[in-house]
Amino acid sequence: CQKRNLLLNIRGTIKEKPGFNPGEDAAALRKAIEGIGTTEKTLIDILTQRSNAQRQLVCKAYQDATGRTLCDDLEGDTRGDLEGILVALITPPAKFDCQEFIGAIKGAGTTESVLIELFASRSNHQIKAMCDAYLAETGRALIHDLKSEVSGDFEKTLLILAEGKRVESTNVDVAKAKEDAKILYEAGEKKWGTDESKFIDILCHRSVPQLRQTLVEYKSLSGKTLQESIEREMSGRLEDILVAIVKCVKSVPAYLAERLYKSMKGAGTTESTLTRIIVGRSEVDLQDIKAEYKKLFGTSLYSDIESETSGDFRQTLLKICGEDGK
Repeated sequence: CQKRNLLLNIRGTIKEKPGFNPGEDAAALRKAIEGIGTTEKTLIDILTQRSNAQRQLVCKAYQDATGRTLCDDLEGDTRGDLEGILVALITPPAKFDCQEFIGAIKGAGTTESVLIELFASRSNHQIKAMCDAYLAETGRALIHDLKSEVSGDFEKTLLILAEGKRVESTNVDVAKAKEDAKILYEAGEKKWGTDESKFIDILCHRSVPQLRQTLVEYKSLSGKTLQESIEREMSGRLEDILVAIVKCVKSVPAYLAERLYKSMKGAGTTESTLTRIIVGRSEVDLQDIKAEYKKLFGTSLYSDIESETSGDFRQTLLKICGEDGK
């Protein structure tokens, strides 16, 4: 498991801190919280410069020393977006995804864009870990609760993704890719009315390398990209999720870079999206997301965060993100 984590973290911006001492960190955090006026700089410096696994050890040391949870104390002593991001940093990744899922389905109206991001961009392993965390937290199956929140072909697509059964083989069958491209062409561009079920089946079950080849074969057969065809043939949330899957097949970091850009450049900054992606990918592929961001938008993620956010929330994001070239 440790080897797997090391492999995952090659492209992250946050690494294990050498010479780490959880007791010392817990004492410093306690002092920052219990003193007259919370010392946010200490909280930010410690929590952004440790890996998530190290933060779990700090949480344990903090609770052992104080009898309180660090999460409760952070929620009591910080506010707003800073509270949100600091609590996210001390939450194990699967539990964090689970909490984002809960936030997306509870309250008035489901936040479909968050559901799309979670299920289109996560691996089978990450989806299974999120489902396990949901069961542990609520006592219910995630798929059961998801069914009550969505409907139609959008529901069908999400439920298949939530099963986490995408083929994981790295082998590519070119003949099968040609066959799938033909099925998709005949289910969409070539017929009157679209057979959505064929798109859902192929895009939700085939492996990522296999789908990359299918995208190539589809362009060769139809003269259009599969994304263009989906955008022409479909609408609403089904179009949104199938386009997201195609984008993630091509590049998850590029898809997430686009989500970050839109969260800052739309009408008002969406802080929850910034927190979810920057924290959630900080030990996975945030370096790649930064590179894709620069390539797609001609500006650095760091400088856009600097200009579009403010205060201690901005400082926390920038510390996690790391300056370009670092």
